[in-house]
Amino acid sequence: MTTRTLIEGGHIATVDTNGGEYASGHLVIDDGRITAVGPGPAPHELAEGAERIDARGCLVTPGLVNTHHHLYQWLTRGLAQDAILFDWLVALYPLWSCINADVVGRGAAAGIATLAVSGCTTVADHHYVFPAGSGDHVGALAQASARIGVRLHATRGSMDLGASDGGLPPDFAVEKTDAALAASAEAVARYHDPSPAAMVRVAIAPCSPFSVTTELLRESAVLARSLGVRLHTHGSETVEEAAFCAERFGMGPTDYLESVGWLGDDVWTAHGVHLDAHDIARYAASGTGVAHCPSSNARLAAGIAPVRELLRAGVPVGLGVDGAASNESGRLAPEIRQAVLMARLRDGADALGSRAALRVATIGGAALLGRSAELGSLERGKLADVAVWRIDGVAHAGLYDPVAALGLADTPPLERLLVGGRTIVAGGELVTADAAALARDAAAATRELATRA
Repeated sequence: MTTRTLIEGGHIATVDTNGGEYASGHLVIDDGRITAVGPGPAPHELAEGAERIDARGCLVTPGLVNTHHHLYQWLTRGLAQDAILFDWLVALYPLWSCINADVVGRGAAAGIATLAVSGCTTVADHHYVFPAGSGDHVGALAQASARIGVRLHATRGSMDLGASDGGLPPDFAVEKTDAALAASAEAVARYHDPSPAAMVRVAIAPCSPFSVTTELLRESAVLARSLGVRLHTHGSETVEEAAFCAERFGMGPTDYLESVGWLGDDVWTAHGVHLDAHDIARYAASGTGVAHCPSSNARLAAGIAPVRELLRAGVPVGLGVDGAASNESGRLAPEIRQAVLMARLRDGADALGSRAALRVATIGGAALLGRSAELGSLERGKLADVAVWRIDGVAHAGLYDPVAALGLADTPPLERLLVGGRTIVAGGELVTADAAALARDAAAATRELATRA
């Protein structure tokens, strides 16, 4: 039996190729996919028998796509508050080296719930700390995402360049190269679902040039392509990273990544703060994407990414929260406004508009994850991942442009969030799990980790 849902009466921003919008439109969902979208009320034959969602007074957008996160960091928020990246990492590595699958899963559930109530329907998580004997972390992340009901792009990360070999991480926090490669292959075999409606996919993701050997980077690229999965890493986040690459490899981060097979349309890197014209040209020519994390970049004083130049060059750009230990908010929707404001601080008042930032947060992110044919816009045939934002309350009433509610105003309340047509959030509240229980579990996990460390 077909299950039909009708969203009607809201301002629909489709984020399709033409930027179509309907001031009072309709959207029809059948069995988890969008079957109709257009202006005015739905035709009678489509409305009959449907579950109706009254979206009057609301903005309707695609679900937001988070292209870079570290869910395990939910357990270490509020530490090293005044540190730059390298000092922050050194302060937190000892704690992270004590994580196990149990605490990771409990922290991830709270982090994913927070993302969901901020309009996020897909989260890409970069997990790269795997203490020996600490259990199945990727499995714990998959269970947490299933509990909340969002799509997960888990990455099996890794670090094998310890301090004794010139890397930044302490030796106790790294793996052996062969073990990391074998575990990456196993994670793909166990959890990656290549089907169009997949709830879990897996990418391979060595952490960064300063925590990974050249061998691991090169062999990870070969492995990922042999398995047909995507590649992710940090790139050009800080001036310290650039200095490390210049000293160790005699070139900048972009040229180094290219030298080991890490530029391509199956690759996205996180941050891209310190990309010059040469770097941007290489990203554009290769189709390499960038996950833009404005709040985290500010929190760690890394700088402001050149988003306007990236977009003008045709580089795929998505939006990311980054780990909750460097963006304690843990929410995705506010990053849309942050992206707009940061771009304007860097490049002027016309650097990034509300609609352009919404594109980055939706179809831009879907492109980074290789899913722009399935996610990221409200179009017939696409998966019904939909966010409905209430904009008729006192904080947004009378706003001339509904899309500016996300790009310039305070984040509006989330009236409804659907993933594959299934309601995940209603009236601003999570409906798939007990938020109070999630909070208790995460707090207890945080205490357990601190005690263990």
